[in-house]
Amino acid sequence: MTRFDARLTKEQKEFFEYASKLGGFRSLTEFIIRAAQFKAEEIVEKHNKIIASKKDQEIFFDFVLNGIPPNQELKSALNEYRKRL
Repeated sequence: MTRFDARLTKEQKEFFEYASKLGGFRSLTEFIIRAAQFKAEEIVEKHNKIIASKKDQEIFFDFVLNGIPPNQELKSALNEYRKRL
């Protein structure tokens, strides 16, 4: 384990302690670590979705712009789609 120190204003500390008690946390430290962990996971997940989305866009437009002909499975899917219209 490593140590992490942070300076808080008196108001911040009191507010965080209040939230910690309301949330049923054992300590202010547990509350802050869990809150930071949650936010970090949220940020990383959002970033990874953006990266995956950009990669998907590149793959899609590469196929569209390079004129790669559709395979039989894609042709069948298109025919099925047209039948349903």
